[in-house]
Amino acid sequence: MDRIEAMRTFVTVVNEGSFTRAADRLDTSPQLVSKYVSQLETHLGVRLLNRTTRRLHLTEAGRQYYPRAQQVLSDIDDLENQLGDLQTEAQGLLRISAPVSFAIRHMPALLTEFQRMHPAVGIDLQLNDRKVDIVEEGFDIALRIGRLQSSSLIAKRVAPVRLVLCASPAYLARYGTPSKPEDLRDHQYLRYSYMDPDSSHSPQKWLQDNRSDNLQGMVSNNGDVLVEAAIAGAGIALQPTFIAGPAIWEGKLTIVLPEHEPEPLGLYAVYAHRQLLASKVRSFIDFIDGYFGDPPYWDRFE
Repeated sequence: MDRIEAMRTFVTVVNEGSFTRAADRLDTSPQLVSKYVSQLETHLGVRLLNRTTRRLHLTEAGRQYYPRAQQVLSDIDDLENQLGDLQTEAQGLLRISAPVSFAIRHMPALLTEFQRMHPAVGIDLQLNDRKVDIVEEGFDIALRIGRLQSSSLIAKRVAPVRLVLCASPAYLARYGTPSKPEDLRDHQYLRYSYMDPDSSHSPQKWLQDNRSDNLQGMVSNNGDVLVEAAIAGAGIALQPTFIAGPAIWEGKLTIVLPEHEPEPLGLYAVYAHRQLLASKVRSFIDFIDGYFGDPPYWDRFE
């Protein structure tokens, strides 16, 4: 027995005053209406209606049950209407996880414009370069950079992420400009600790296997720190252009071995479900799609 449907049938019978009129209202048969009411009475263990050939009368139990049932059905309708509003009108708190450097440099304007278009949506932006568990940690969306592995999550590619080897002109003048990947083993490597190793990429291989055995150079989990260190002459960094681009444009950094540039990574918007997607999530996914341009605006420095 569908208890909600049986409850709704009982309330309709009382409101209409007969099984026949209730059946017309519910667009069903009087027999089915009678069956639902009988099942409800059996489930509750009490008689709710006394039936005669002419009229229906509420029993004492029916008089107690009827207003409470009305309230329950009204609450259910209100809840469903509110959820329907969430699907049609973007509203509520949108929790987003995003990489630190990318978010600081490129998300304030995006989020401001998004909220201007969707003023009923609040934003909770958490910055973290680790791979968060969006379900366990309660995020609606996570922005991730890399080559995503297959998973149960839904991932939409938002933009390419170009990686370049770069160093300051002063560093290259002092230690020499590499002309081939093997030359990198003689240089200081400013390594991003969350970078997935890619043995197929020759420059990255020589940087990781250089003769210093990685005891020299610098390691950090923040790309901005490494780019600033490269500008200061500390070594060669492999960094995305969304961080290093302005320094390259201004001449503070020089691209090294451009002919051996790695394949671009991707910026992805990752979320948990494709079906019954909340409007606030769907609206953000639609908004960010194409927002950065193709190529992204941070790659228009050459």
